[in-house]
Amino acid sequence: MLKTYAFPRFEYRRAPEQSGRRAIRHPVVIVGAGPVGLTAALDLARRGVRSVLLDDNDTVSVGSRALCYAKRTLEVWDRLGVADRMVAKGVQWKVGKVFRRDGLVYAFDLLPEAGHRMPAMINLQQYHLEEYLVDACERSGRVDLMWRHKVVGLVRHDDHVALAVDTPDGPYRLDADWVIACDGANSDVRRMVGASFTGQTFQDRFLIADVLMKATFPTERWFWFDPPCHPGQSVLLHREADDVWRIDFQLGRDADPDAEKQPERVIPRIRAMLGPDAEFELEWVSVYQFACRRIDRLRHGRVLFAGDAAHQVSPFGARGANTGIQDVDNLAWKLARVIEGRAPESLLDTYHDERSVAADDNLLASTRSTDFITPKSRASRVLRDAVLELAEHQPFARRLVNSGRLSIPTPYRDSPLNTPDEDAFAGDMRPGTACADAPVHADGRDDWLLHRLSDGFTLMVFGAKPPAAALPAGAELSVLSIGDDVVDVEGLVGERYDGRPGTAYLIRPDRHVAARWRVVDRSKLAAALARARGAVPSEAHA
Repeated sequence: MLKTYAFPRFEYRRAPEQSGRRAIRHPVVIVGAGPVGLTAALDLARRGVRSVLLDDNDTVSVGSRALCYAKRTLEVWDRLGVADRMVAKGVQWKVGKVFRRDGLVYAFDLLPEAGHRMPAMINLQQYHLEEYLVDACERSGRVDLMWRHKVVGLVRHDDHVALAVDTPDGPYRLDADWVIACDGANSDVRRMVGASFTGQTFQDRFLIADVLMKATFPTERWFWFDPPCHPGQSVLLHREADDVWRIDFQLGRDADPDAEKQPERVIPRIRAMLGPDAEFELEWVSVYQFACRRIDRLRHGRVLFAGDAAHQVSPFGARGANTGIQDVDNLAWKLARVIEGRAPESLLDTYHDERSVAADDNLLASTRSTDFITPKSRASRVLRDAVLELAEHQPFARRLVNSGRLSIPTPYRDSPLNTPDEDAFAGDMRPGTACADAPVHADGRDDWLLHRLSDGFTLMVFGAKPPAAALPAGAELSVLSIGDDVVDVEGLVGERYDGRPGTAYLIRPDRHVAARWRVVDRSKLAAALARARGAVPSEAHA
């Protein structure tokens, strides 16, 4: 039990298949009701696709666990209508500070520019987040939440997947056209399909202590190398909701995890950090190790993997849950279109094409952070300490300090769904890049650009809308005019998209740029639309 949170208990109920009714073929079954699985269900529901969500527990996650959620992830949840509640409850921050011993090495700002609806980061305990997502799934009317239903077997067929599910009332069989596995780093589904999960496992252990206290620390990320209270190791401090603070202590390879979780070991560490007169209570304690690894393929036939079931990273940089949410942001629109018969099944291969690149990007960043924080040799430690010492006085060295490169979305620059640029553009909004937000005015009120994009494909044009004759017939394409439909009140849309009059952007349902031109051309637009919908096949996957 926590002092600041009462865990809900979700009702177990029987599946129709348990009552001997005719077997049902479900469009989608999702395994695992963590943040990634719940977001997948909610995104599919928004696109009109029903899903069954199976979880072997009957409550939300215990402990703060995944804590930091980045702006891009919040924009995904904003599209799904749940971000406001998270932002209101969470602790917003954008400034991080890195210390060596008791001296400041440098500070950074994750979002130095204005004009974004979502904050750079929020800290919110995972149990709050999951509760909000469960509420949203229940309200959607298109998600069947099945608690205490554990997948214990799986058989893949050409046209469906048969799942063996165990419950308090015994086993039953569940058939699905598609399965999304979101069942974590120790995924049973991954084992059942025989997928490999390779990478590097780190031996260092870390202690998480969630501490309830009234404190005057600023709402910033503070990271210490070799602090006086914990010499030779590292410490991380974050504020959470409800006056809870997370303190991470590096313990080293030889620490006894059971012993280190005991209050008589934890409390002296915290008191050494906060001072002898500090008043606090322990809320939750855990000791963890971690790995950096990923699955061989994110798609195994009709089974698709997302989140920690697909890739696992160290916690430094908040890349775990954020990456998982961005996985299902990429997957849901593709799977919905395939289910509806509006896209070839090969479109799902591009899920691996795009998100495996993002996984590798995160694995590389996470591994480098871990190697810097926990040097594996004397030479590595001497080099690390020299960088820290230089960074106190030399700006060039500060970019070499690595206490965790914080989560940013990976652009899909080499995606088979992109149409390469033919025209010259300034700025970062290349094909494959996640769309930047900006303030606009529309329908007599202030709004945001991302709110004005459709759930399908959008053609965003700067200036007058093109005539209907200039658009492909039957394109299922929304057109948004920057000028006619919305007013670029601060000029930031034009600045961020290099939007001269006549410029047009084709934007995917997951709000990534698919193509852009200085002048709309009907045939080029039709070709780019076909490509973005999967008409150009990606490299075959075994």
